[in-house]
Amino acid sequence: MIRNPVMFVTMIGAIITTYEIFVSHELRTFVIQIAIWLWFTVLFANFAEAMAEGRGKSQADALRKSRTQLFGLKYKNDGTLQQVAAEELRQGDIVLVVAGEVIPAMEK
Repeated sequence: MIRNPVMFVTMIGAIITTYEIFVSHELRTFVIQIAIWLWFTVLFANFAEAMAEGRGKSQADALRKSRTQLFGLKYKNDGTLQQVAAEELRQGDIVLVVAGEVIPAMEK
């Protein structure tokens, strides 16, 4: 909760109002209603954050799985072309890229 200041303050408010239920002698029903709404807000925020985190992780996994290996046509020293994987390319290599192709590059 400390990462999200708004929800941290809401949780502190929920704790204080829950404490007030047992200490206060006046308007106890009002304090109970406020405490219930604050705890509901805290629980719903945690649930929504967990859902968003799970959705983000599944989207990242789907992107990783859909990744395909790229190949490029690298010019060798003798002027001929050789098909190599993008991971094998190094700085200074010269490659042939035809219009519409994805440019092969090594990740950093």
